[in-house]
Amino acid sequence: MSSARLGRRSVLAGGAAAAGTAALAATAPTAAAAPGAGTGATVSPRDPRYELLTTGINKRFVARPEYIRMIRSAADAERALREAYRSGKRLSVRSGGHCVADFTCNPEVEVILDFSEMTGVGYDPKFRAFYVDAGARLYNVYEALYKGWGVTIPGGVCHSVGAGGHVSGGGYGMLSRAYGLVVDHLYAVQVVVVDARGKVRTVVATREEDDPNRDLWWAHTGGGGGNFGLAVRYWFRSPDATGSRPGDQLVNPPSRVWTSALDFPWEQLDEASFGRLLKNFGDWHERHSGPDDRYRHLSSLFNVNAKGFGRLSLYTQIDATIPDARALLDAYLEELLDGTGIEPVPMECPSGELAAMPNQFRPTELPWLAAARMLGAPDPVGANPIARVGLKSAYFRRNFTDHQVASLYRFLSDPELDNPDTTLVLLSFGGRINGVEPQATASAQRDSVFKVIFQNIWSDPKHDARYMRWIRDWYQDVFAETGGVPEIDGVTDGCYINYPDTDMADPRHNRSDLPWHTLFYKGNYRRLQAVKDRWDPSNYFRHSLSVTTGR
Repeated sequence: MSSARLGRRSVLAGGAAAAGTAALAATAPTAAAAPGAGTGATVSPRDPRYELLTTGINKRFVARPEYIRMIRSAADAERALREAYRSGKRLSVRSGGHCVADFTCNPEVEVILDFSEMTGVGYDPKFRAFYVDAGARLYNVYEALYKGWGVTIPGGVCHSVGAGGHVSGGGYGMLSRAYGLVVDHLYAVQVVVVDARGKVRTVVATREEDDPNRDLWWAHTGGGGGNFGLAVRYWFRSPDATGSRPGDQLVNPPSRVWTSALDFPWEQLDEASFGRLLKNFGDWHERHSGPDDRYRHLSSLFNVNAKGFGRLSLYTQIDATIPDARALLDAYLEELLDGTGIEPVPMECPSGELAAMPNQFRPTELPWLAAARMLGAPDPVGANPIARVGLKSAYFRRNFTDHQVASLYRFLSDPELDNPDTTLVLLSFGGRINGVEPQATASAQRDSVFKVIFQNIWSDPKHDARYMRWIRDWYQDVFAETGGVPEIDGVTDGCYINYPDTDMADPRHNRSDLPWHTLFYKGNYRRLQAVKDRWDPSNYFRHSLSVTTGR
């Protein structure tokens, strides 16, 4: 069984590849075409599909491209890129459509390349690794990998996220404390690139130390999507994998997990109990986030919803196969509630990405895949086809400060806040994620203990200015002690590129002395620029937070 133990300095040294990387790259299979593949459809403004394909999950951002090209294979991606480049068209890329910023959909885009028809998942014996095409949705990836081989990647909760962007930004989920980030298991990536002379070609880059294209692999371990080329396919093999049996090459998730779902009614909360609850959460994670901590198999998703929503919702999951799993879960819940006076109630209604789980008020043991199916099923944005979203993020290396807790309470309990779909999402981090050096992958935040999302969702465009002003004021007030942004290497450690926030590049909203790229990439940005110089010297792949050339 692959335990995916990730040593700090040896995490990327694993891999068989006895024949040598150059030979592997030369014989690497191209991405398989989708059923009925050839050249994908071209969708023009007169096509009835056009409106659907000109926006993503956040309806604040809409494009009006000359056409959308549906991509079905690497060869198809090459043709589409060559055509757009030679025509001088501004291009953007989409896999699952979950980008909450304007990376794919904005007024400057003339061509959208859509990879949602590329959904292949399988095993590649040449690489001794599992391949996942860029358009595959996470739920389908989990189903295919687990049912076919008993393996998985430690990816995110939301079922409809596309692999293309999820992986390139780092990727994490409920299994990451136990097994690391998704990219800690990334063995290779297939990318269609264009050089300064306009030559388009497909490159396979692996993590092997002698691979001449290794820098391109590294850039896809957290460097973000839409920066270096068209990511067509990923291959996954854990660094400690041995033998040749497919089931030994990647993470074997727990066969069963204990799950707990609790609601905390706002009517039981005042400022003191709210603050104690959040401090308990932060303190526990600060104490239990080492790579080998016995609690690394436990993760929580905690929706600290606005008072208008009526309740806070906590979902917790732990590997049921480890010793004393149920006792560890019970102890965790006791520590969170210690001194708060809160009496939890069943989770009778959905809360964000948490389904109604009244039957899990008392811990319940479930097969892992059943829990994974349940957890991300109610997508609050996907269920609202006209959703407009404001989103911000922060990594926390230590517990909340007193100021931060007071600010969170004041804004979430504000009687003037009439949008119940406003949430502070607290996500367990650390564990094996923190067993990797910051420079080993492009994902630099490697000693954080939990992650935070600031989120509000609404439907009417006339509320855009109001709700965006509110979330900006909220975020800047929470981080008022550090210039209105989550400082680097202090209590906080910047932002997550898969929750892109263009305000961080806007001096009207980022009044600190930290540039946006430091907040997202820390000290890895100059190396990402060097990769950009080599693989996209003309800066053809660009968006509002793209890596720029370093020349």
